[in-house]
Amino acid sequence: MALVEIGRFDRNLAFILIGRLESEGIPAIALDGNASIADGSALFIPVRVMVDDEDEAAARKVIADAA
Repeated sequence: MALVEIGRFDRNLAFILIGRLESEGIPAIALDGNASIADGSALFIPVRVMVDDEDEAAARKVIADAA
């Protein structure tokens, strides 16, 4: 099991997509979601959405269908 990045999104969209993935049974996590929150630049740093490599194809389909 290895994590793969399926995209980098603005903070709000990343967490919406994670919820969508999880509703489809695909566990997902956000990396960099709280980066630089102390200095106020958190909204300018893209959040990486990560899934298990075995779920990559299904996750990319969910993301594409959501767009």
